[in-house]
Amino acid sequence: MLLRLMSENTATEKRSRTPLDLTFMDVELLQRFVTESGKIQPRRITGLTPKQQRHVARQIKRARQLLLMK
Repeated sequence: MLLRLMSENTATEKRSRTPLDLTFMDVELLQRFVTESGKIQPRRITGLTPKQQRHVARQIKRARQLLLMK
């Protein structure tokens, strides 16, 4: 069982992460989508699809509620 979990982790580490894979715990990655003043950057700046932008915004708001982000 432990070996299977370890092999799954290495497989996910190798594939590239999309914005839809982000969670509220990925604070360093979510900081890329927030300005220095704390505003969420718009889609035209981030280059995300509408679905990705909504997901990232939702995760940023969750992180803010838990005081993980400014």
